[in-house]
Formats: sequence, structure tokens, C-alpha cells
Amino acid sequence: MRRDDHMNRLLLIVSLLLLALPVAAVAGKATDAEETGKAFRLAAGAGDTEAVLEYLETKQVEVDAANLFGKTALMMAVENGHFATIVALLNRGSDVNARTRDGGTALTFAAENGHSGVTAMLLEKGAHLHDRNNAGLDSLMLAAQYDLVEVVDQLLFKGADVKASDKNGRTALMIAAEKGNAAVVRMIAKAGADLESRDREGATSLIIAAASEKQDVVEVLLELGADIDAQDNDGITALMEAVYNKSSSMSGVLMAKGANSGIKDSAGKSALDVAHKDGATEILKLLKQ
Repeated sequence: MRRDDHMNRLLLIVSLLLLALPVAAVAGKATDAEETGKAFRLAAGAGDTEAVLEYLETKQVEVDAANLFGKTALMMAVENGHFATIVALLNRGSDVNARTRDGGTALTFAAENGHSGVTAMLLEKGAHLHDRNNAGLDSLMLAAQYDLVEVVDQLLFKGADVKASDKNGRTALMIAAEKGNAAVVRMIAKAGADLESRDREGATSLIIAAASEKQDVVEVLLELGADIDAQDNDGITALMEAVYNKSSSMSGVLMAKGANSGIKDSAGKSALDVAHKDGATEILKLLKQ
């Protein structure tokens, strides 16, 4: 019996080893495939079109093989603005609207990296202009966020939705206002953006610009007709934001344009009250004029 038990154990071990062999082989192949895919994507990111084509022709790499984050070779080429590589990948069938795990697309990568020519080409190849990432940001919002005037102009020309908002309720105009690029603000506003649109906190583009101490943007928005006394969910106005920031210059601009210093917030405080509490003598003089 002991000999039989010993033989049975040996047979069991041999069987397990034999069963493990195919698994190990498959695992090895998967690792090799992933390494090849990684090299392929790196070649695309470096703009090595010749290597990219060689991988596709001789290594049997899937053109849209993605990394763990869902980024494809096309996205990596777009991110770095390698036009020839992008064309080669698209001609080989790369999905122009593929998404990363964060919802990014080739178009959003082009927009946030300032590649206006690539942006135009991707749109011509069928990229979805209004696609958004998981944060709710579309290409126009991303271009506004990074002060990319040429890309903003390109996207507006192609019909970007200036009234779209992200998960925080912020539009491209609000994002540009916070960033402080007056030229981008003017472009988006003239394309039909709603000056009085509000984010989840009830803030308008003017309030956001004032809170961010972007005086040039405040002046542009007032010139375009923004409501100077608009209040957010807490009753805060642009003037109150200027006072909170102790900005006599911006407070002066807003007062000169007719801001009401007596409006009270949800706590019952006015801009005058805030200035008095903070001992902002110069601002108090401006508010009392």
C-alpha cells in the first residue's frame, strides 16, 4: 500500500506539472505580446513611423493595442504631434474615437497639447467633436484650460458647443475666465457662450474671474454685458470677491462700472461690511464714492 501511495503521489505531481506547462507557455506569449505592444506604442510616441509600420507588418501587433490605461499608439503619436505617424496609423485602421480609461480620446489629447493642425485632421477623419472625458471636459474646455488660442479658434470654427458644461457645471467660458486669458474669453463669448451661465456653486464667469483676480477678463466680460451684480449660491458678487482678495484695483473697476456695494450675501454681509471688517481703508473709500 505504501508503494501504491508513493506511486500515486508521483503520478499526481507529474500530472500537475504537465497541466502547468501550457499555462506557462501561454503566460510567456502574453508577456511577449505586451512587450511588443509597449515597444510599438513607444515608437509611435517618438514619431518613428518606419518602426511603427514595421511592427504592424512583421510583428502582427494590433493597431489599437492599448496599455493598462487604455492609451493607444495613435493617442501617443497625437500627444506628441507626430503628424506622419498619425497619418500612418489612421491609414492602417486605428480607431480615431478610441477612449482611455479616463475617457480621453485622440482629439482631447490633441486639444490639450496645442496641436491645432492635428486637431483639424482628426476632425476630418471623423473624430467626435463633442466627446468628453470622465470629468466631463470636452476638447474646447481642455484647450481653454491650457490657454491654447489656436486650438480654441480651430474648435470654434468646427462648431464646438460653447454651452456645454463639465461635471462641476463649468463651461469653456468659465474655465477660460478662471485661467485669465482675455483673448480666449472674448473668442468663446463671441461664439455664443452664455455670459450668465452658472456652475454648481452658482458662480458666473464674471464672479469666477473676480475670485481668480483676473482683472483683464473682468473688464472684457463687463464690456460684453455680463451682469455685474450677479450672485452665487452664497450671495457673493464679483465685487465681494474683489474685496475679499483686497484688490483695490479690481474693486475700482467694478465700482466704476456700477457695481452695487450694498448687496448682501446669504450671511447678511455686504462688500462694505467685508472691507470694514478687514480694515481695507483704500477699498472702503472706493466703495463709498
